[in-house]
Amino acid sequence: MSPQATIPVTHNSTDDRAVREITVAHSPDSDDAFMFYGLATNKVRVPGLHFTHTLCDIQTLNQKAMEDGGLYDVTAISFHAYPYIQGNYALLSSGGSVGEGYGPMIVATQAYSESEIKRKRIAVPGKLTTAYLVLQLFAPGIETQVVPFDQIIPQISEGRQDAGLIIHEGQLTYAKSGLHRVVDLGRWWRRVTGLPLPLGGNAIRRSLGAEVIAQVATALRQSIQYALDHREEALAYAMQFARDLDPQLADKFVGMYVNERTLDYGPDGREAIRRLLGMGHNAGIIPHPVKVDFV
Repeated sequence: MSPQATIPVTHNSTDDRAVREITVAHSPDSDDAFMFYGLATNKVRVPGLHFTHTLCDIQTLNQKAMEDGGLYDVTAISFHAYPYIQGNYALLSSGGSVGEGYGPMIVATQAYSESEIKRKRIAVPGKLTTAYLVLQLFAPGIETQVVPFDQIIPQISEGRQDAGLIIHEGQLTYAKSGLHRVVDLGRWWRRVTGLPLPLGGNAIRRSLGAEVIAQVATALRQSIQYALDHREEALAYAMQFARDLDPQLADKFVGMYVNERTLDYGPDGREAIRRLLGMGHNAGIIPHPVKVDFV
């Protein structure tokens, strides 16, 4: 399926005049597909709301959330992007991807030390990604080059990049390309802060109003719960989005990023988001203070 395909979702009201369209955007990744399975297949219904889904890579979604007040009512974002959209969006309490001692990785054809890798140029999947923010906290001022996330591993293998910062399924498949994991930034973050690493979440447009926001928040949580309760069928649906993963690896990847913490960040998860963005601001990476609102 095209990364920018739009999936129409049948609404559940017989009175079209009473239906309100809610535009939802997320990445074409197996974990996001799993998370939204209930809504995308109409297993989860909300009277009076019609959800339409757009699939797009996370860097593009970060950028679209910043344009003209935001393109979508609900959008997946990197947490690094949240400070730039906080005036128009709040964070939903569910739908987050959090690494429990794991996360984006720096990989290379050689087993560099941490000190050596800080002197290399790193291919990154976008400067609004959380992976980039954590990389800058790990190695302030490190040289980087933006490369589409699905081209980072091929470019390292071809010798076009010294090393790369990988996200998504690449965290499970890099070894197949003969690459070495130099640093797991989720492990580094845990070592430094003692917290899980929050990578991405779902933001909702504030202008929808409290009632609609509450309806959508409940629907998303129910969609995640439905997938967790019907794992086999939800995973079968998600497999169409699982780049280069067999069913066993897809199941592992989904389990890494869709779990009980996806239903709710928990106190330490919320603290991790605030700590990450606060550290980014204090380091001068994020230009203005951040106020994190959860709904």
